Amino acid sequence: MSHSSPPTERKSEVSDEELLQVIADFLAMGHVDNIVAMFRQEPRYLAWTGRLLTDERYAVRLGVSVLFEHLVEHCPERLSLAIPGLVAELSHAAPWVRGEAASVLGIIGTEEALAPLPGLLTDDSPQVVEIVRDILGD
Repeated sequence: MSHSSPPTERKSEVSDEELLQVIADFLAMGHVDNIVAMFRQEPRYLAWTGRLLTDERYAVRLGVSVLFEHLVEHCPERLSLAIPGLVAELSHAAPWVRGEAASVLGIIGTEEALAPLPGLLTDDSPQVVEIVRDILGD
């Protein structure tokens, strides 16, 4: 009687790029609750927030704002992990990306998140300036 060895299990690893795309797609479909659960379970995803805001789909960017409104309630202590990625997008060539990044920083609302925003009061885009004024109460 021959004994066969158990099949070796091959894990199919999902790359960060693929996962980022899945997160964006879920946000675009309105499945924010799923993404809230993912971000609460795996805080490292917070670092990807700025990159999510570069997605051309408005529903993705809106989903990021809704995501952060939930995260501010449920795990505000972790949100500083998103700040570097968001600050990096404040100098993005597209004004809509700068505005979205400023908006999410405003949702986070901590001193650390708000600190870079005054620099955008002289932005070339009147919309970005208006967003920042609204956030800062100017």
